[in-house]
Amino acid sequence: MPVVAVTGPRQVGKSTFVRDLRPSGDRRYFTLDDLDVLGQARTDPDALVNRAARITLDEVQRAPDLLLAVKRKVDRQRRPGQTFLTGSANLLLHRHVSESLAGRAAHLTLWPMTRREQLGLARAGIWSELFETKDRDWPDLVASQDVPQEDWRRLARRGGYPVPAVHLHDDRSRIVWFSGYTRTYLERDLQELSSIAGIPDLRRLMRALCLRMGQLLNQSEIGRDLAMPQPTIHRWLNLFETSYQLVRLPAYAVNRTKRLIKSSKVYWGDTGLALHLADDIEPGGSALENLVLTDLLAWRDASASGADVMYWRATTGEEVAPSAPPDLRPGAS
Repeated sequence: MPVVAVTGPRQVGKSTFVRDLRPSGDRRYFTLDDLDVLGQARTDPDALVNRAARITLDEVQRAPDLLLAVKRKVDRQRRPGQTFLTGSANLLLHRHVSESLAGRAAHLTLWPMTRREQLGLARAGIWSELFETKDRDWPDLVASQDVPQEDWRRLARRGGYPVPAVHLHDDRSRIVWFSGYTRTYLERDLQELSSIAGIPDLRRLMRALCLRMGQLLNQSEIGRDLAMPQPTIHRWLNLFETSYQLVRLPAYAVNRTKRLIKSSKVYWGDTGLALHLADDIEPGGSALENLVLTDLLAWRDASASGADVMYWRATTGEEVAPSAPPDLRPGAS
């Protein structure tokens, strides 16, 4: 594809990722966090995208109309990998983005680091191996892995953002980092997506969602608990999802149309941030579910499997969450 769009939550490592991929002297890098670059992106986007044959544009959600200029450049001369884009918002869900670059762009979502990435193993869990192995052989496959053991609660508390996960080594420092991240996210990042006046109410909603991690999403119930109108809850949930903080996990059903009707489960993009917002010192089972889910999402979006990730729950209450579709699990019962 001529365009590669790398999106994901802020501070997940997108800029570092695309800069490290850049061959020396071969690709120009511009970030819209630079006010001069942002000004040109808004006043003369065509001049910006044509400043080099191969170019990387960082944080493009700050000037959505820039994508039209990228499209014009690509349509004039189409070369693989000529434009890299990064954004802290899902460009396909962003309400101000009118150009999706359909047929011109490959999309990669960068999630917080998995445990194996934190260990330097450059991958998510062994999901591909599990899905290619009969389920009766799973215990032996897991036991054969040469990976150091760790209490999952420690992993859940530090999460997967590179700074608190890799560079900070005590809970006090991580609390300071998560507090600053939350403040920046509420006061700047969300304001770029939509004008928001009630920041305290927005933070209360974030905390309520983190306390409901792993539960069925009921917008009316949340609205009653927080004394907020349901349309406001709906709009803010969409903002959380667009900025990769909220993950809505759909229900599995044999009838695919029913998946659009059943209630989703609510999870968070990073367990460390979710536990910080919920003031939860001791992670519970829902945090473990969230860890498994984020590892699955990282595996799915870094592979060509085309897998869907869903939860399964019977009407009697039994459930398995999260799960991959049966056609990716040969031999599974």
